[in-house]
Amino acid sequence: MKRPFWHIAGLLLLLLVCGCNKKVEPPADVLQAYLSDWQQQNYSGMYDRLTPKAKSSISGEEFAQRYRKIYDGIEAEHLAISANPQETPQPAKDAAEWSSVFHVSMDTLAGALNFNYKAKLVKTGIDKETKWLIDWEPSLIFPQMAADDKVKIQTIKPERGEIWDRNGNGLAVNGSALQLGIVPGKLGELADTTKARLAEKLGIGTDAIQKKLNAAWVKPDSFVPLAFVADDAANEYRDMNGISFQKKPIRTYPYAEAAAHLTGYIAEINADELGKLKGQGYETGDLIGKSGMEQVFEERLRGKRGAVISVTDANGKEKTVLAELKAVPGTTVKLTIDAELQQIIFNEIKQDAATAAAIQPASGDVLALLSSPSYDPNAFERGLSGDQYNQWNNDPRQPFLNRFSKGFAPGSSFKIVTAAIGLDTKTVDPAEQRPITGLTWSKDRSWGNYFVKRVNESSPVDLLNALVYSDNIYFAQAALQVGSEAFIREAARFGIGEKVPIPFPVSKSQLYNTGIKNDIQLADTGYGQGEVTMTSLHVAHVFSSLVNDGNMVYPTLLEEDKANHPSTWKNTMTPETAAILKNDLVQAVSSPKGAGHGAYIAGASIAGKTGTAELKQSKDADGRENGWFVGFNAADPQLLVSVMIEDVKGRGGSGYVTPKVKHVFQQTIKK
Repeated sequence: MKRPFWHIAGLLLLLLVCGCNKKVEPPADVLQAYLSDWQQQNYSGMYDRLTPKAKSSISGEEFAQRYRKIYDGIEAEHLAISANPQETPQPAKDAAEWSSVFHVSMDTLAGALNFNYKAKLVKTGIDKETKWLIDWEPSLIFPQMAADDKVKIQTIKPERGEIWDRNGNGLAVNGSALQLGIVPGKLGELADTTKARLAEKLGIGTDAIQKKLNAAWVKPDSFVPLAFVADDAANEYRDMNGISFQKKPIRTYPYAEAAAHLTGYIAEINADELGKLKGQGYETGDLIGKSGMEQVFEERLRGKRGAVISVTDANGKEKTVLAELKAVPGTTVKLTIDAELQQIIFNEIKQDAATAAAIQPASGDVLALLSSPSYDPNAFERGLSGDQYNQWNNDPRQPFLNRFSKGFAPGSSFKIVTAAIGLDTKTVDPAEQRPITGLTWSKDRSWGNYFVKRVNESSPVDLLNALVYSDNIYFAQAALQVGSEAFIREAARFGIGEKVPIPFPVSKSQLYNTGIKNDIQLADTGYGQGEVTMTSLHVAHVFSSLVNDGNMVYPTLLEEDKANHPSTWKNTMTPETAAILKNDLVQAVSSPKGAGHGAYIAGASIAGKTGTAELKQSKDADGRENGWFVGFNAADPQLLVSVMIEDVKGRGGSGYVTPKVKHVFQQTIKK
């Protein structure tokens, strides 16, 4: 059925009236929606609410990119944006503009950033529809920001905390060094000759020099750094055109090789480390602890970076500071180490593959921790050449290996543990004379061809003679008398199997790999072979029991920890046992025939125990030997030194080690 014309005309009129009277969204609601999109970083939603004039000055893609770039650069988090339109009167019906204050807050790399600003909305007709739209301009991002302005982010690196010894001597300090560089525009006609001479003097290739000069940032008047040189070496380069010098702050390790494995070193952070430490404030180019105390205490030493966020004009001139965070310097770490003693001991062992630890046996202070051969940690920040790195890295003696953090077979130095266990379990009588004959011994036929070997033939043997002459057979028999179950239980009293409680990663000592499986292994364990391994530091602390009435002193590496832990780590033996063993070890050194006589010092009461650990696949095999000596001045126990030197076979065995420890005491005993 056809509708009458008047009916159709009425419908059209109704639609027209409805369209014309469509309610305009209030400006307060438009602003609230815009701010909501902003807080959610919905940049396309924000852009849709801009006036045509604003859109003509910036595309949607540019708009979004500008916000993202700024927020990423300042590391914006927890963005919160709000307005209170009720505080602003609603516009009159015929009003063309309306403004309202809003508040922005966020966390940034420079701290909290807050500001209030006024948004202006304009009533705009678009496609026969009236809308309130945001009259956007760059100042809505940050106040005082104009079209060509930029947001500048300046990171302020904190000063790294230093590492000191107990006396305030620097082990890792913030120093300065003379840096040699080239100013390309001043090289002149002899540029190639100068580069060739530099390459030869600095030990780097001309290609490497040219690569630095070709870097994109280099300009004719740029200072292009090449290498650090000694302060008194500058005159050697004065006749070369284009050569310049600058003093640069640099991490310095005054004791160099002597403390390298203890201090470690810092170097530029790599991509893997940046990935693992994402969100912890590191950025490309930062220096980070790579090993040693520099790595262990990285969080304390690095400090907290500061930052300044500012608005600059097109020429880079600062207009206003938006947020500023002061850098917080790193904390200085003071160790119980005696750096001069560290150097003295290093001078004795530096030609060998060795490890050493020294402690104050009454207090537990760790006075020295050494590993040799070593390397110079200063090279890593001053510029380590490929040749030098390869020399260290390919050295079969492994100078990068930290031996004081590793466990080694303690050999006969372990005999005081066996002796103490035997005495305290009443399975060893110190006065008993054992009838031991010959240089080899087997328990019975069940051992087959296996035997225990000793160096000196004597019979009968009591505990004193067994320690003086370091009799393996005596201590193998003593361990068997104790029995494996009791031996394992009693050895735990010495902290074997536990981490030495210092803030440095050192291996746990062990008595075995998966248990003591038979009498042969138990016998070998009794004189420090089998599967026993101990660090030089743990061995030193075991010997501290002898000057503390049987109490193994608690180790301290940080000065600040002295008041935070007990004086005793473990009660290892009775006072009576400690007294017997201390006196026996004095005689092991003072006796001309004693294994430790090489450490004898007239007028001092040096007590000590040698140890030779054999490293071979079978009894009949020809293997290597590691030599030990652990000693202290029994009359004035201020210093206890534990040294292990690798590959002493054919060099006197443990007799190669004892004079070195003697030299240390000769330089440190108070006259």
